[in-house]
Amino acid sequence: MGRYLGSVCKLCRREGEKLFLKGARCESPKCALTRKNYAPGQHGMKGSFGQKSEYSKQLREKQKAKRIFGLGEKQFRNYYKVAETKPGITGDVFLQMLELRIDNAVYRAGLAASRAQAREIVAHGLLKVNGRRVKTPSYMLKIGSVVEPTDKAKKSVLFTDLSKNKDSSPKWLKVDLKTPSFEMISLPDKSDLQQGVEAQMIVELYSK
Repeated sequence: MGRYLGSVCKLCRREGEKLFLKGARCESPKCALTRKNYAPGQHGMKGSFGQKSEYSKQLREKQKAKRIFGLGEKQFRNYYKVAETKPGITGDVFLQMLELRIDNAVYRAGLAASRAQAREIVAHGLLKVNGRRVKTPSYMLKIGSVVEPTDKAKKSVLFTDLSKNKDSSPKWLKVDLKTPSFEMISLPDKSDLQQGVEAQMIVELYSK
């Protein structure tokens, strides 16, 4: 399956909740879910967001997680397969792996307004990890990884006004918005994982 190129606001409406795919717009009155609080499509207003079966609930939870992190089915399932082989609770390990992607970490650190923007920043080669330029959004950070813009990118408008923002980053990241840069100082624990995603339901779906 290729990359989704449609309206991301429809994805929030389909899941019946805000997935925060468009940054500040999701917090404003312009949010599509605020204006059209029903599923997209010609039958959207007639239906409801309630689920009718256990399988349907599990499927919607998987789709929601995929859309939050911006992944395709194959890549998403591959993360799950790796998580199955690691010690610990599979669902928590799975979400932890998704959190450690550099595009997610850039968003979490406050260097981007959304994961989509963070992915674009990484793909354009505007960041380096421990001094080496990285252009792969799926790059996995490790404890001690230091992420910062390249020397040329520091002059970009993307990174010049970040010092004005409030640091709301998780405790597993040490962020300096003035530089701007951040360091991964520990693994994210359960309280740091993406809220609103029932990982156990995804595990149950893939275990069938």
